[in-house]
Amino acid sequence: MATKPPTGDPVQDAPQVTPPKHAAAGLPAIGHTLRIAHEQMGLARTARTLLKVNQKNGFDCPGCAWPEGDKRHTAEFCENGAKAVAEEATLRRVTPEFFAAHPLADLATRSGYWLGQQGRITEPMYLPEGGDRYEAISWERAFSVIAEELTALGSPDEALFYTSGRTSNEAAFLFQLFAREFGTNNLPDCSNMCHESSGSALTETIGIGKGSVSLEDLHQADLIIVAGQNPGTNHPRMLSALEKAKTAGAKIISVNPLPEAGMERFKNPQTPLGMLRGTALNDLFLQIRIGGDQALFRLLNKLVIETEGATDEAFIREHTHGYEDLAAAAKEADWDETLTATGLTRPEIERALAMILASKRTIVCWAMGLTQHKHAVATIREVVNLLLLRGNIGRPGAGVCPVRGHSNVQGDRTMGIFERPAPAFLDALDKEFGITSPRGHGYDVVRSIQAMRDGKAKVLFAMGGNFVGATPDTEVTEAAIRRTSLTVHVSTKLNRSHAVTGRRALILPTLGRTDKDVQASGRQFVTVEDSMGMVHASRGNLSPASPHLLSEPAIVARMARAVLGSASATPWEDFERDYGAVRDRIARVVPGFEDFNARAARPEGFRLPHAPRDERRFPTRTGKANFTAAPVEYPQVPPGRLLLQTLRSHDQYNTTIYGLDDRYRGITGGRRVVMVNPADAAELGLADGSYTDLVSEWKDGVERRAPGFRVVHYPTARGCAAAYYPETNVLVPLDSTADTSNTPASKSVVVRFEPA
Repeated sequence: MATKPPTGDPVQDAPQVTPPKHAAAGLPAIGHTLRIAHEQMGLARTARTLLKVNQKNGFDCPGCAWPEGDKRHTAEFCENGAKAVAEEATLRRVTPEFFAAHPLADLATRSGYWLGQQGRITEPMYLPEGGDRYEAISWERAFSVIAEELTALGSPDEALFYTSGRTSNEAAFLFQLFAREFGTNNLPDCSNMCHESSGSALTETIGIGKGSVSLEDLHQADLIIVAGQNPGTNHPRMLSALEKAKTAGAKIISVNPLPEAGMERFKNPQTPLGMLRGTALNDLFLQIRIGGDQALFRLLNKLVIETEGATDEAFIREHTHGYEDLAAAAKEADWDETLTATGLTRPEIERALAMILASKRTIVCWAMGLTQHKHAVATIREVVNLLLLRGNIGRPGAGVCPVRGHSNVQGDRTMGIFERPAPAFLDALDKEFGITSPRGHGYDVVRSIQAMRDGKAKVLFAMGGNFVGATPDTEVTEAAIRRTSLTVHVSTKLNRSHAVTGRRALILPTLGRTDKDVQASGRQFVTVEDSMGMVHASRGNLSPASPHLLSEPAIVARMARAVLGSASATPWEDFERDYGAVRDRIARVVPGFEDFNARAARPEGFRLPHAPRDERRFPTRTGKANFTAAPVEYPQVPPGRLLLQTLRSHDQYNTTIYGLDDRYRGITGGRRVVMVNPADAAELGLADGSYTDLVSEWKDGVERRAPGFRVVHYPTARGCAAAYYPETNVLVPLDSTADTSNTPASKSVVVRFEPA
């Protein structure tokens, strides 16, 4: 039987610390999975639900976007995926009575963990202007409130339509269609805060802002470089793919400021031998200084170019542009500067070079450790340079592999959730629906916050997610949101964003991935796109948490009818009635989705085309893959300061906090910890177990403070520190972003330490 939610916030100011682990998964992962599933769902519901996760006739995990192979395990989920499912399929409920007992002022004092543990929201809720708590509201009245606010705006560009990566393809397509028919390209999304840097770099260099590899490519690779990523916590099922590659003879290099248990040894819970002994994954661990990756890859590129016979001259000649510029820039790469930027030794870099030269098929995987720096886009371009030099794009077992986070963040972008849409997409959309989409660029996440702060945006509509918890510069962001006239959140559960509102606020409860979706034409399914461009169906199998829930497509369709009225010729009622009608329209607008309904019905789904991978065709401005030669950058840190990266704990997915432990790092019972190398701690006078305030320093001179963090002596790279978000988002300046992509630079924050 499921347990009740906590009534009070647990004490988080005295975390316990033990040495970090050196292996991931295994029996402990199974035990934690079953415990959390039982607490949230009970035994019978656990079995009924988890056996459907990521199955061909089941539902897509609402966690990460890692793909599934054609052959599925009976238990095709990881520990953190099971936590995501359990929290959505929970038997706990947040009713109107809960809101009556907890005014907004009370909710604002609660932790994200406590809010999320309360359960599924059961009815639409409304905070009237001047009200002190949410109250129940009918769906009809809720949509009329939205219509009142949107139609009263001086310009459609005063509205913001944010999308979370959980949103299905069908809902995302309708959402962007509504926004553009309303008259704005203000479609910020969670990708703006994570892999926007990847998309920017890859679009320029290979012509498509997505990865070029499949799961099968990973299994065939000779060398896999995992840079700025912690698969053991953030994408645990990736460890199975790395294990399979390793068994086939692949070598693995991990490039990261922290040692991570999952990359050291993977104890595969699918096999008895895996649980007992496991597989060592790393062949080489490069413990790089935060932000030193561009310098590392630039030097490696220099060394490859200087090694006779190491470059794929035929590929470079036939398929690339700009080699001479890269060669000239690489020639200037300096060993001493690189060692300073990276904190590595010469023998370590030489060993990495030898492994690169020995590999005919190389894949580079990366995540936020590369994308959230000022020079993130240049860093990823340098990664692409390395692959191009050796002909490792468009070859089996080789390519680029940006590992996406939320389960449909890539699909949402494919569906048109983008503030800077391609003209060809808008032309196709306009032709299909007889509308005139705006052509001016809209606001991304950072510019949306600035617009709210400056009074230029007055309505924030969030399709899922936790906007407040995910964004930088917490105090600035919250103050900006409180300036709006209306905030609307389509949600399954409570989070911090519901406690930070405009003058009026709505919470619109929606179906989750695990819920059955029945509309007027019968039972529906939705589709998602995984991190490697596979599109497949998702069908929930549980009765909805409440009869008052609407699906995301239904919410968009009803909002559109309320706002646009008879002026819209779009058949919104038909789209709500039958999602197949939505897919028919997607098929005529989005390249690669031809015959969408028939292909989505296939149990295995279908793969989207990818010109660089499929035919070594590069749809760039030059018509070829582009080498680039940006100046090398790395963070400069004044004496007495450290460089902080924000990261997740193992009991966390994005901003959702499942618990207060970080098992692999040996931290339990608390989240306000800062991990510091013991040598740095000694120089700064930071005793293990002492408490400190973190104060970030940036060129604007504003003091940003995160108080009361326990110091944990931890084997981080020298000069570097790490702490969990969203607690440390307050330290990230809103204007500190990556060049080109405008992604918050959350992985390179200069901090000083002051006594708590």
